[in-house]
Amino acid sequence: MSLYDQDELEQHYERFDRKKLRRMLSYLKPHRARLALDLGLMLMVTAVNLLEPVLTMMIIDKAIKGGNLKLLYQLVALFLCLRIVMWQANRWHTQLLNRTGQLVLYEMRKELFDHIQLLSFDFYDGRPVGKIMARVTNDVNAIGQFVNGSVIGLFTQALSLVGIVAIMISMHWKLALLCFSVLPFLAAFFMVIERKVEDGWLRVRRAESAINAHLNETITGMQVIQVFSRQDINERKFAKTVDNKITEYMRVMKAELIFWPVLELLGAIGTCLVLWYGTKEFIAGTLTVGAIWAFLQYLEKFWQPLSAFSNIYSQMLSAMASSHRVFEFLDAEPKVVDSPDAITMPEIVGQVEFEDVSFGYQDGQTVLDGVNLQVQPGQTVALVGPTGAGKSTFINLLTRFYDPTAGCVRVDGHDLRDVKLQSFRSQLGIVLQDTFIFSGTIKDNIEYGRLGAEMAEIIAAAQAVNAHTFIANSGDGYETETEERGGTLSTGQRQLLAFARALLANPRILILDEATSSIDTETEQLIQMAMQRLLKGRTSFVIAHRLSTIRNADVICVIEAGQISEYGSHAELMQKGGKYYELYSKQHQDLADIISA
Repeated sequence: MSLYDQDELEQHYERFDRKKLRRMLSYLKPHRARLALDLGLMLMVTAVNLLEPVLTMMIIDKAIKGGNLKLLYQLVALFLCLRIVMWQANRWHTQLLNRTGQLVLYEMRKELFDHIQLLSFDFYDGRPVGKIMARVTNDVNAIGQFVNGSVIGLFTQALSLVGIVAIMISMHWKLALLCFSVLPFLAAFFMVIERKVEDGWLRVRRAESAINAHLNETITGMQVIQVFSRQDINERKFAKTVDNKITEYMRVMKAELIFWPVLELLGAIGTCLVLWYGTKEFIAGTLTVGAIWAFLQYLEKFWQPLSAFSNIYSQMLSAMASSHRVFEFLDAEPKVVDSPDAITMPEIVGQVEFEDVSFGYQDGQTVLDGVNLQVQPGQTVALVGPTGAGKSTFINLLTRFYDPTAGCVRVDGHDLRDVKLQSFRSQLGIVLQDTFIFSGTIKDNIEYGRLGAEMAEIIAAAQAVNAHTFIANSGDGYETETEERGGTLSTGQRQLLAFARALLANPRILILDEATSSIDTETEQLIQMAMQRLLKGRTSFVIAHRLSTIRNADVICVIEAGQISEYGSHAELMQKGGKYYELYSKQHQDLADIISA
């Protein structure tokens, strides 16, 4: 279990948080005009609902009992007209509600999506992609459903309840109070079941996140799963995750479903009380048949708002559980931000300095320890060393994905913490070992390096890194669809596109992080031919395990245990006979052994 999973399970949530409720409802503010119109429509529907039992009473007591057919026709026509009005109002209400709901969901997702893009890399450390996606989709849906549908419903149902109570008391206050005598029992039962429902919805949200995380991991790692024939194990793991979600969901449903039989039982008791006491009053001559019938209708309508309140409260508890998870993301502050007095980074010349830099990803951890390095403009610096020595961390600090815990990183004399991130990173180019290709066309992916580039510039960049030939031979050339993560391209082709993208950006500082480790020998030769052009005039940092690819670097830094243990050119380090000599000799010996075998 990851640290993130443990934190999620151990985190305590308040049962009800007024601040979060107000925050959820704040998403309705931009739609006040629509909500006001919708509220007016629902008030019209509520008024018609309250009038219908009165019309029924008049039909029974005056038209039917009095044998007045003219009055009967008039009242029936009025009843029909009111029904038509209610139908049309409900139709408009549904359209407005759906439109507003989609806008609210869009705004919430956009806010969350935009904020996630601003968060620093430490936010993503240990957080499964699937669980992040669950908050953007499932949790936002739960909040949106409550915010959009429940607020208007709560207001209109409350108004309806007040109107029903007032009419019932005005008709016969003794009979009304007798019906209301069952409410304390309902309130006591509701208080008992409330906590179970709220805790249950929180567990359901966690289970849904686990399903999304597993699905994302499975799809991403499908090749490995199939190679090792681990489908059965993966299916069992997925089934266990889904079963857990079903179990938690059914627990909530069981708790909620208990409420309905209790509500129906109390409603039946109320109906029996009306029939018993109403019949007595009818016999005594103080209550008419029409009044009893109207009273029964109002009693049936009386339970409808209570039932709606239960649904709304259930939605609110579900939304409250989701709001904790969504607002946790929205309240997360990026650790790497522009300082208040940050300046725009001038055009980079290329001088880089690490001054006594130390860094660790977690408290008490040291990945880099007191690193000092000076790089002159236009130099190519190679970083070599064993896995976990701190090479990629070095690059993470240079790109300011993280800030050092001690010391500083300077570019052209500017501490990176004193310049605006966008103005600095816009002058960087980076090619990673695991190249990310976006869905779209080959042209789109190269153009990502500099949006708005001319087609001639895109082709020139592809030609410079020897990618033009394979692109021209593709089905639709530069308009060939790459699909998600470049699924239609080979590993080497994806790397060539990444090189073209970086070159098009015309970066002042170029970073190659194991950029040739996954490329076949023929493709590597193509890239090596283009490397001189790519690196010319730029300060470049190259991480490589294939030491043969960095022999021509101006400076080679050997990183061990978070420190630079050796520094110099290839010839100088080979002559020194230290760690670099050992690594280089071992690679050549391994290659010789493979060839001789």
